[in-house]
Amino acid sequence: MHERKFPRLKAFLGAKIIFNGGRSSFDGLVKELSEGGAMIRTESAMAVPESFTLELSDGRRFECDIRWRRINAIGAVYAATQTIRQTVGSDPFLFLTLF
Repeated sequence: MHERKFPRLKAFLGAKIIFNGGRSSFDGLVKELSEGGAMIRTESAMAVPESFTLELSDGRRFECDIRWRRINAIGAVYAATQTIRQTVGSDPFLFLTLF
């Protein structure tokens, strides 16, 4: 059984996968979030580059790397120096209410 570093939270957030110096993007839908990454549904999963910027519909942005890839979804991890807690602080209630 695979143990996760961070627990996942269900989400339903519009997102953009931005790459090529901000000149290219794909639309996506974040279905799960954790402190360390996200699962993103997208029609273009196979064309997403290994590193990209994830922009959530609320304006938050995260530098990401691909962890896994399926035909219509990707698993992304946030850059090593960045976690979602840096955006919301250490208050666990605030972290949960954002999703």
